[in-house]
Amino acid sequence: MTTAVQRVAAKAPRPRMKRGKDDTRLALTFLLPASIGFLVFYVLPALRGFYYSFTNYSVLTPPEWAGVDNYARLVQDPLFWNALWVTIYYVLLNIGFQTMIAIGLAVLMQRLTNSTFLRGVALLPYFVANVVVALVWYFMMDYQVGIVNVFIEAIGLDRVAFFGESAWAIPTVAFINVWRHMGYTALLVFAGLQTINKSLYEAADIDGANEGRKFWLITLPLLRPVLAMVLVVTVTGSFQIFDTVAVTTQGGPINATRVINYYIWDLAFGQLDFGYASALAVVLFLILLGVSLVQLKLTRANESDEL
Repeated sequence: MTTAVQRVAAKAPRPRMKRGKDDTRLALTFLLPASIGFLVFYVLPALRGFYYSFTNYSVLTPPEWAGVDNYARLVQDPLFWNALWVTIYYVLLNIGFQTMIAIGLAVLMQRLTNSTFLRGVALLPYFVANVVVALVWYFMMDYQVGIVNVFIEAIGLDRVAFFGESAWAIPTVAFINVWRHMGYTALLVFAGLQTINKSLYEAADIDGANEGRKFWLITLPLLRPVLAMVLVVTVTGSFQIFDTVAVTTQGGPINATRVINYYIWDLAFGQLDFGYASALAVVLFLILLGVSLVQLKLTRANESDEL
């Protein structure tokens, strides 16, 4: 009896499993506009700029092949090395203070308040255009009539030429951008804090750990993947600083704020030396690529300390 049933069951047609609907074509359809924009506005200009870096090109005349002359000129250009040093100095100030303040704000938002309003207030400066922020602070820090210098003089100190002295110019530019971006960076870190298991803090409380030990032994190690992403994004953005310098100091005083992006812009659109400017842009791209890879390697961004 059992054998007969098994024979009938074997001969009976098996029901076919329904295959899931293939959404590949639909996904490609949605990706197509963005892909076209990326190709037209990023890939093709990048390839064209790479070609121009091996030419002498001034827009007014056709490009002439120059080989590696632009790169050889770059090595011996003191303005390039000054611009690179100024940019690195700005990045160290901006990223150092911005990251520390952002982590502090994120921890305070997590530990002390659940107010969505306060989190929104922290993000407000980021919603203002960078040019507007730079101009507002430029007038507030004006040597003659700026409210900051009026306050400094009122408490008995000497006025400070924030944008007019070489020693103050880059720290002032860095301060402006720290003020604008710290809320946004804090929210990124805050999002990372939400992924940490609360039971770890409860276990630390049972062991008698204070807030400082919990931060160093739990929060900071488990934030490493998020911090790696945040650092890559913020460092890359800091190396591309341009608008704040363009509307305040224009590279002065005496090249003290001539960051590399402003130098590239001046070469291309001020001196119409597009070939040499393209060579500098290629070198900047390689620098950013190297810095990003080193950051990801050192921070072990693909690993987590959580068990």
